[in-house]
Amino acid sequence: MLIIGRGRLITLDAEGRVLEDGAVAIADGIIREVGATHEVRGRHPDAEFIDAGGRVIMPGMINTHMHLYSTFARGMALKDAPPRTFMQILERLWWRLDKALGPEDVYVSALVPLIDCIRCGTTTILDHHASPMAVPGSLDEIARAVGEAGIRACLAYEVSDRDGEDIADQGIRENVRFIERCRREGSGHLAASFGLHAQITLSDATLAKCREAAEGLDVGFHIHVAEGPEDVEDALAKSGKRVVERLDAFGILGPKTIAAHCVHVDEAEMDILRERDVNVVHNPESNMGNAVGVAPVLRMMGKGVRVGLGTDGYTSDMFESVKVANMLHKLVERNPSAAWAEVPAMIFENNREIARRVFGRRLGVLEPGAAGDVIVVDYHPPTPLDPSNYYGHVLFGMSGGLVDTTVVAGRVLMRGRRLTGLDEERITARSRELARRVWKRF
Repeated sequence: MLIIGRGRLITLDAEGRVLEDGAVAIADGIIREVGATHEVRGRHPDAEFIDAGGRVIMPGMINTHMHLYSTFARGMALKDAPPRTFMQILERLWWRLDKALGPEDVYVSALVPLIDCIRCGTTTILDHHASPMAVPGSLDEIARAVGEAGIRACLAYEVSDRDGEDIADQGIRENVRFIERCRREGSGHLAASFGLHAQITLSDATLAKCREAAEGLDVGFHIHVAEGPEDVEDALAKSGKRVVERLDAFGILGPKTIAAHCVHVDEAEMDILRERDVNVVHNPESNMGNAVGVAPVLRMMGKGVRVGLGTDGYTSDMFESVKVANMLHKLVERNPSAAWAEVPAMIFENNREIARRVFGRRLGVLEPGAAGDVIVVDYHPPTPLDPSNYYGHVLFGMSGGLVDTTVVAGRVLMRGRRLTGLDEERITARSRELARRVWKRF
């Protein structure tokens, strides 16, 4: 048994409890007790103990839309004129980078942001992968990295027609194969969704194939939805329907489907997303960086649409994503009180519900029976921290760089800012070698 205690413990449970001197006890990967440190330790005197020393103890963060494969884009120069539109960003950067990846590139480029996740206290991610020249087995390469890192990950391969029918079919088979692998293994650390790129690169025939292939697999789809205005224009030209309407016509939307972005959706589409119980994921930094617009997440949430929070590969730090989402919607609404309730609902309530639907277990909360995913943040609050204001402390006082200890399923992945299971220096050295080769092929 592992006990993490003597800290200000934010449970994020239904009562929003904050324990001034709290502890959490984990055994067999599951939280067994949450309570006062002296009481929990008194019942388990022989348990390993991590002393938080008055710092904050809280659940690990969850990222519901991530791209691990984007690692080698860091510092890379483009070979064309700077992009001025979203489609140019895809064509001049991402669709060239993903075609340059081989199996080892996929594996190593996953390890680097997984290290970042551990360092930032992100313990669960939902990833969306592409490597068109190395499709078969690519999800196994990422799963190998995930296993070594020790965090939880839901993986998907993005099926697309942009590289031809054969590669699209390979993507379909890779999704099916990996979904079946996850079902056989029943790992609490690994899950799968059926990946689709976006309707803009998917024909009617391929969408129908994907829907048919997913029958009986009991998973949702993970797809970019109405990210840029081009996606809407394309959907209307293809079908006379808007993006959400076209996807709905093919049976893609449902309670396990991840609809990333949803920047350019109208009121009728929001109603469909609510009726189908779809999980929308907001990626504020990505939307700002790609200049695609601001997702109407406040309107969606007002209608009852579940909206979670992701990063789209821009960062592994969910504390950072929280801060950006908070500022973005205040700015666009010209209201300093905007998004005060919606952003914490995204990160602390909706993300864990999305993860529960994917992994089939309780995550993102410190209570008995939930997964033993815990972080210690090196933050000593300068003002009282209690159930009414813990979000204010998260927003204005904490960051991923302050995470001291990261634990997943009771396994200590980092302690005192030192990784326990990965050789970061060796991994990043190999990453630099591979990146040089990828850049030449890019």
